[in-house]
Amino acid sequence: MTRIAIYPGSFDPPTRGHEDLMRRALALADRVVVAVAVNPNKTPLFSVAERLDLLRATAGPDSRFQFDAFEGLLAEYAKTVGASLLIRGLRAAGDVEYEFQMALLNRQLHPGLETVFLPPAFDLTHISSSLVREVARYGGDVSRLVHPTVSAALRARFAR
Repeated sequence: MTRIAIYPGSFDPPTRGHEDLMRRALALADRVVVAVAVNPNKTPLFSVAERLDLLRATAGPDSRFQFDAFEGLLAEYAKTVGASLLIRGLRAAGDVEYEFQMALLNRQLHPGLETVFLPPAFDLTHISSSLVREVARYGGDVSRLVHPTVSAALRARFAR
């Protein structure tokens, strides 16, 4: 039986921290579905299609990754892809309470879904998509924070 993990997020844009968690999730599952959460209440910098393309470039040709987007309840989406593991990153202590509440709710909605919390690598804990966007917006160098394809996309977006 194939063990499927889902790694959801907005990924606007994908960072080296996201990349780290994607790759480490492969040690826990046979397949990792990296899923862009569509939130109609937010105005993202990149479209869903662009974020999926950036995630594919970040991951490279590893066939164990699958990329998708979803709208609505994560627990319901996890059922549709057959996921038994939910991967969530914890960068700081402030993330714990919210993520713990979400894990309990997701388990109630989908009893077969276990949440696994992974801290990013030590040198990546300070990276967030919002900080990357802010640095890029003002012309700062984000090359150590994101994959080269993402860095180029940010430069192009803010060159307008």
